[in-house]
Amino acid sequence: MHWFSEFNNFTAYISDIVWGGWTIFLLCGVGLLLTLKTRFIQVTRFCTSWKLLFGAAFKKERSDKEGDISPFQAFTTALSATIGNGNVAGVATAIAIGGPGAAFWMWAVSLLGMATKYSEAVLGVKYRYQT
Repeated sequence: MHWFSEFNNFTAYISDIVWGGWTIFLLCGVGLLLTLKTRFIQVTRFCTSWKLLFGAAFKKERSDKEGDISPFQAFTTALSATIGNGNVAGVATAIAIGGPGAAFWMWAVSLLGMATKYSEAVLGVKYRYQT
């Protein structure tokens, strides 16, 4: 069992390096850069996104082309690939440890994360290929 404590110490050391304070600044910096490059798309196109999402979700028109999906189906697919148990448990843990202030900072940083997620989706669509 001695090897296990050494392995545990090693993984804790690597985790401290990878998930240090610099990671927060890097993620927020990339989010801020993408927010500026997309000209605040998460704010300027907010109403448009809701209109596309829920306006097309309830229309009876369906495309017969192979591979076409509605905006609502695209939204739910993106959510299923993004949200997991870690997100739910992480939010609960952050609020339990940090109090109500943690919720504020999660909302503030999520605005930057929206631009990052948008850019990720656009690049995924641009560089996709069918097999």
